[in-house]
Amino acid sequence: MQDGLENLDEDLSGLKPAQWKARMAALAEEHGMYQPLGAKHFATFIDQGNTLLVTFETIQGIHNLSDQAQPLGFDLVKNLGWSHMCVISDGDTWFREDLIYGFFDQLIDDGFFDEFDNVIFYGAGPCGYAAAAYSVAAPGATVVAVQPQATLDPRMTEWDDRFAEMRRLSFTDRYGYAPDMVDAAGQAYVIYDPQEKLDAMHASLFARKNVTRLRVPYMGDAVQTRLIEMEMLYHILSLAGSGRLSSAAFSKLFRSRRNNSFYLRNLLGRLEREQRSCLVALLCRNVTERMRAPRFRRRLQELEQRAESGEFRIPPKR
Repeated sequence: MQDGLENLDEDLSGLKPAQWKARMAALAEEHGMYQPLGAKHFATFIDQGNTLLVTFETIQGIHNLSDQAQPLGFDLVKNLGWSHMCVISDGDTWFREDLIYGFFDQLIDDGFFDEFDNVIFYGAGPCGYAAAAYSVAAPGATVVAVQPQATLDPRMTEWDDRFAEMRRLSFTDRYGYAPDMVDAAGQAYVIYDPQEKLDAMHASLFARKNVTRLRVPYMGDAVQTRLIEMEMLYHILSLAGSGRLSSAAFSKLFRSRRNNSFYLRNLLGRLEREQRSCLVALLCRNVTERMRAPRFRRRLQELEQRAESGEFRIPPKR
């Protein structure tokens, strides 16, 4: 714990919404800055080190993902001594708000981002869109976006019917089309499950020389949750802040999926649908040798009985 940051370890989970927001404002003002941005948004800033993490989060996501109801960046502030700016929305707004445009305009005019050696923008889903879109305010920054939408402009993404009610928002004015905004980034990383077709289609729109698309198959439509479960997200952002995030480094971290029950169930389901009995047996054998997994053990026993009858062959253990 960095000196003077003890109260950033405070448990905020039991507070009512108004109390939680007031406490977040107090913590920010004590350690940096608090900025209201209209009825549905506000920003907090914790001033610590020369690396700045900018996260876009929702109030609901903070409460769902953190046992202490704290923004994701607080752990990095406490453990690595980073500075942290969190732009927070009440619900999924894609941060399309004139007051937010003006806020980032003012940060640019003040030379705020120039004060840091490294700047990382992070978000997931609608917040991933915002992380990419607003990263243009800090040229040379690193962007880590999980399942980001490129835009909700129906002229570009009419094939995405998940957020039809949000199409009234303008995505054609300032800080609008996220893939164009990341052109100014030093490096951007887009993390998505290629099995999720709409997410994969948005990811394809981010094809740029400075964008690395990192595929996480069988992670489903809540990739950020899976990354937190596997204790990957902290390490991804830490690597991004030190300039060491790469496809190879990410692949090494992603080996932790071998112990993630959601991933293993999804992979098992895919192999079952494709009727690849031998591979199902090998998967179940691998899982049951490493973990307590009754479902996989029962399936392995069924397949071993079928193999004994000559229906197919399972390679022997090495």
